[in-house]
Amino acid sequence: MNRAAPARPRPRRRRRWIRWVAALAVLALATFFLVASRQIVQQSGRDEAQPADVIVVFGAAEYAGRPSPVFKARLDHAYALFRRNLAPIVIVTGGSGDDPRFSEGGVGRDYLISRGIPEHNLIAETQSSNTSREAGRVATIMRVNGLHSCIAVSDRYHMFRIKALLESEGVGVYGSPRPESRAASGWQAAQLVAREAVSYMLWRMHIT
Repeated sequence: MNRAAPARPRPRRRRRWIRWVAALAVLALATFFLVASRQIVQQSGRDEAQPADVIVVFGAAEYAGRPSPVFKARLDHAYALFRRNLAPIVIVTGGSGDDPRFSEGGVGRDYLISRGIPEHNLIAETQSSNTSREAGRVATIMRVNGLHSCIAVSDRYHMFRIKALLESEGVGVYGSPRPESRAASGWQAAQLVAREAVSYMLWRMHIT
């Protein structure tokens, strides 16, 4: 007597299982996003500046060899930290944009020289194209030069991701956002936090 073939899962049951898995995945992502957003906001309100081996200025736009207002504000904040003798070296990061004659790192270095920081106290990182690559190249520069801790300078809502990136490279990081980087409105703050939370999530998932 032949045995009956095993019953196959019903299509309706299979679809229900797929919906449950999808719902759980969406819930997990939403929870991750909300937790990251809270951490971004908490970090944005902290200025942790204290003695370190180096100050790192994360790049922003430059216009034909001149720093944009945002970049200039970051550089001015780094200059103030340097004048407080919190670190003897300043690293400025950022590669070339649309104009290959200039890089953010090079423009930032030249600006700080014009403000009075000696050239031998400055390092320009000029190859990176995004925050993740900037952090990786900064960590390499620091290891080569025997540097272990840094004060990271950028905008408020950028600080949490920068710290996570550098800490993943074994660098001790103190965040010090430029003072003028507070959002002009609640809606703008929400947009900035959401963008940073998504970027952080993509990095944690090894997508970027």
